[in-house]
Amino acid sequence: MTRDDLNRFCAAMPQATHVVQWGNADVYKVGGKVFAIIGLGESGDTVTFKVSELAFEVLSDSPGLRPAPYMASRGLKWIQQYGQPGLSDDSLRDHIAASYDMVAAGLSKKRRSELGL
Repeated sequence: MTRDDLNRFCAAMPQATHVVQWGNADVYKVGGKVFAIIGLGESGDTVTFKVSELAFEVLSDSPGLRPAPYMASRGLKWIQQYGQPGLSDDSLRDHIAASYDMVAAGLSKKRRSELGL
């Protein structure tokens, strides 16, 4: 997926907001909490997303994927796709959607209600 494709996909998530921060990274949030970061890193051709503990174990050693710099070192379960082969487009979309779902589920009941989630 291109960066534009990733941006369109993330922007289409319900109640997703977008900011540019950390040196031109596209950061997508729901309820003020990050669920995807596109373009963070030396090359700018990366996508970073939250994963379950099991997915973190499986994906951490996959070619083109790594524990997300800064986040994983703090004990957070985030993966960064930084190179090839990485994930297929469908799998990447599935993981970003799962990241969105995990972040949205972590919001307070009141906040989810305010957002209509």
